[in-house]
Amino acid sequence: MAPKIAIVTGAPGWLGSRLVESLLQGLPEVPALSEVEPRIVRVAREPGNQDNSLNRFGDQVQIFDCDITDSASVARLFEGTWEPNVFHVAGVVHPTRGRKQFYDVNVNGTANMLEGAQKARTKRFIYVSSNSPIGCNPTRTKLFDEDTPYNPYMHYGRSKRLAEDLVNSKSLTGSLETVIIRPPWFYGPGQPPRQSLFFSMIKNGKVPIVGDGENLRSMAYIDNICQGLLLAEQSEVARGKTYWIADRKPYTMNEIVDTIERLLETEFKMPVAHKRMRLPDIASEVALAVDATLQSVGLYHQKFHVLSEMNKSIACSVAKAEREFHYDPKISLEEGMRRSIQWAISNGQNI
Repeated sequence: MAPKIAIVTGAPGWLGSRLVESLLQGLPEVPALSEVEPRIVRVAREPGNQDNSLNRFGDQVQIFDCDITDSASVARLFEGTWEPNVFHVAGVVHPTRGRKQFYDVNVNGTANMLEGAQKARTKRFIYVSSNSPIGCNPTRTKLFDEDTPYNPYMHYGRSKRLAEDLVNSKSLTGSLETVIIRPPWFYGPGQPPRQSLFFSMIKNGKVPIVGDGENLRSMAYIDNICQGLLLAEQSEVARGKTYWIADRKPYTMNEIVDTIERLLETEFKMPVAHKRMRLPDIASEVALAVDATLQSVGLYHQKFHVLSEMNKSIACSVAKAEREFHYDPKISLEEGMRRSIQWAISNGQNI
C-alpha cells in the first residue's frame, strides 16, 4: 500500500516546519502521538524561499514551490495526489506590502487551497486560524470559547474571519471535511528574530508593560499546537468543528515577562536589568488609533500594531479540545520558554 500523503502550507516556516517533523516523527512527549504511520509530506514552499532544511527527510518530503494566491500554482501542488489530508498553515500576520496582502494571502490563498483540496478529494482539511477573528476579551475574567461571537481585530482579524467563513462553507455544504484550529500567540524553537528581540528587551529592561500588566494572554508552545493539529486530523468528533489550541491556562503579561527574566538570569546566567518600561493604558489606545488610521489607507506598521495589543486580554479556554479529542498540552510556559531561549542561543540569535 502506498504511504498516505499530507499537504502542508507554511513550511519551511516556523510552525509549518515543526508540523512536518511531527507528521513524520511523531511527538515523543505525547504517548498517543509518539509513533506515526509512514507517510509522504508534500510542502508548499513560497516561491523565492531557498530554505532547504526539510531536505534532511529525503524522499519523505516533496517540496513544491507554490504561490497559494495563484490557482494554477495550487493546482500543480495537488497534481498526482488523491485523498490527501491538508494542513493549511500559511498566512500573513505582518504584511510587507500593505493591508491588501492580508486578503490576497489569507482569503484568496485559502479559497485556492480549498478548491484544490476539493478536486483532490481531500480526506480532511485542517485550517490554522488565529485569535484575531474573535478580537479581545471584553473583561479579564471572561475567556473565549468556541461559542464566542466574531469581533475581528483590525484587517488581519477580518481576513482570517473571512477565511474561516470559506472553510466553514465547504463543511456545511458537504464539499470537504474540515477542522479549524485557533492558536493564539505561539512560541518555541525555530522562532523568528522578533521573538528573540522580545527576550533581549526583557533582559535590557526595555520591555513595555502597558497598564498594570495583569491583562491575560493565552500562549501556545509550538509542540502543543502540533499536538492539536495531529489530533484534529485523527478525531472523528472534530469533523466540521472549530477548536482553541493553546497552553492549558492563560498568563498575565507580568507572569510572561517575569518567567523569561528569571530563566535568563538563573539558568542562562545572563545579567538582567530588572526594569520595565511602564506605560499608561492610553499608550495602547493611541497606538490603536494610529494603526487603524494607517490600515484605513492600506498601510501597516508592525510596532504600532503590536503596541496596540499590549494592554489587551486575549485569552481562551481549551476545554472543548481537552474534552472532545483529549488534547493534553504537555509543555508549560517555563519549560517552553527555557527551550526557546536555548534554541535562540544555539542558533546565534542575539539576546
